[in-house]
Amino acid sequence: MSGGVKAYAAVDLGASSGRVMVGRVGPGSLELTEAHRFANRPVRVPEGLRWDVLALYRGVLDGLKAVGQVDSVGIDSWAVDYGLLDADGALLGNPVHYRDARTEGVAEKVWATLPAAELYAATGIQYAPFNTLYQLVAARGARQFAHAERLLLIPDLLAHWLTGEQGTELTNASTTQLIDPRTRDWSHEVADRLGIDLGLFAPLRQPGDPAGFLRPEVLEETGLTGPVPVTAVGSHDTASAVAAVPADGERFAYICTGTWSLAGLELAAPVLTEESRAANFTNELGLDGTVRYLRNIMGLWLLQECVRAWGDPDLGVLLREAAAVPALRSVVDAGDAAFLAPGRMPERIAEACRALGQPVPQSRAEITRCILDSLALAHRRAVEDAQRLAGHPVDVVHIVGGGTRNTLLCQLTADACGLPVVAGPTEAAALGNVLVQARAHGLAGDLTDARRLLVRTQPLTRYEPRGDAARWREAESRLTTR
Repeated sequence: MSGGVKAYAAVDLGASSGRVMVGRVGPGSLELTEAHRFANRPVRVPEGLRWDVLALYRGVLDGLKAVGQVDSVGIDSWAVDYGLLDADGALLGNPVHYRDARTEGVAEKVWATLPAAELYAATGIQYAPFNTLYQLVAARGARQFAHAERLLLIPDLLAHWLTGEQGTELTNASTTQLIDPRTRDWSHEVADRLGIDLGLFAPLRQPGDPAGFLRPEVLEETGLTGPVPVTAVGSHDTASAVAAVPADGERFAYICTGTWSLAGLELAAPVLTEESRAANFTNELGLDGTVRYLRNIMGLWLLQECVRAWGDPDLGVLLREAAAVPALRSVVDAGDAAFLAPGRMPERIAEACRALGQPVPQSRAEITRCILDSLALAHRRAVEDAQRLAGHPVDVVHIVGGGTRNTLLCQLTADACGLPVVAGPTEAAALGNVLVQARAHGLAGDLTDARRLLVRTQPLTRYEPRGDAARWREAESRLTTR
C-alpha cells in the first residue's frame, strides 16, 4: 500500500448477517468500506436450531475475494457458540444455535453442584441460559460430544479453516463462564467441579497475536497473493465494538446496539459482588487489560422479529409513525428471557403489556413505540445500575453499532438516561477489528490513541436529553411494582 497506508480485512459476523469490510489505515487516517455482505440464516432441523456455518464460511471466502489484496485478516463474531472437531479435525455437525432449547433447565442442575453465587464469584459472568458452560453440560450425553477432540468458538473455527491453526481468543473465551476475570486465564476450579475438560479448548490467544497464514487453497480461491497473515482480534464482536467507542477519558458508558443491546462500562477490574450478580451484570474481558462490565438486553431483536412477522414493512415509515405515538404509554421489560425465542413477537409484547395492567398496543406503530420506549428504559436502568455497582460515574453515553441508525432510539436513550448520547460509529465491531490488526502492525497505538483517531475520522451525532425525567421513573415503576 502506498503512502504508509495498509489494508485490513475485517470479517464481522452478527447473529443475523455477516460482512467483510476493508479498513485502510495510515498515519492519522482510517477509512472503512464494505466489500461483501451476506445473510446469516439459522436452520431449524429435527434435532433443533443450528447455525449454517458452511454458508458463513462461503460468505467469508466470497468477501475475501471481493476485498482485494490486504495486509491481514481478522475475524469477530457473536459469543458462546462453538463447533466440535473430531480427532481428524473434521467438524462434528453444525454448531448449535444459542437460542436452541437444549439448555432449558440446565442452569439449575449446574447450581446444584456449584451454587450460582460461587460460580459468579469465580467467573463474574451473568446468568444467561445459553452460556457456553450450560451448553457443555447440556451436550454431555450427546454422541457428537463423546467423539469431540477439540472445541473452537465460532471465530476461531473460521480462522482454523482459513489457516489450519487452532487457538482460543481471550475476549471471546471470557464469555464461556470458564475464565477467571482476575487472572485472565481458565478457571480450573469451576471446570473441575463441573466435570468440564479444558483440554477441549485450544491454547488461549490475546488480541493482536498472530493466528497463522491463509492456506494455499484459500489463496487460490480468493485470488489473494500470499503470505497473508490472520491476526487474532477482539474476536467477541462486543469486545471489538467497545474498542471502537470514540470516548475521551474514562467517564463514559457505552451501549453496543444491534440484535442485542450490551450496556455498561469499561473498567480496570471486575466487579464480583453478590449485589452485582443479583443485578445480572457480566464481567467480560476487553483489550489492554480492561473489563467490559455490562448487562445483556434483548435489543433490536424485539423489533426485528416484529418486522419479520409483519412481512418486512418499510422501517423508515414505521419509525416515523412510532415517533408520533404518545411516549411511555406502554412498556415491557426488554431484558425478559420470555422474549428470547423467535416467533409471535407482536402477540407476546401485547400479552406482556396486558399482564402488567397497561394499555395493550394495537397498531404496528404502537407496538414499535412500546419496543423503543422499553429499550430506552432498559438502557437507563443498565447505565444507572452499572455506575452504582462499580462506583464509576459517567458524563456521557456512547451508542455504537447498528442502532445508531435508529435516531428515535438514540434520542429516547438520551431522554431516559438524562445524559448526552453520542451515536457512532455504526460499524464499530469492524472498526475495532481493523484497529487491533493495525496495532499489531505498528500503525495504531493504545486504546486512547485509537479512540482519538476514531473521533477525527468517523461521523458522530450528539443527542441532548430532553423531557421530564419523572416520566421515565414512573414508567420504570410499572415494571417493578407488580
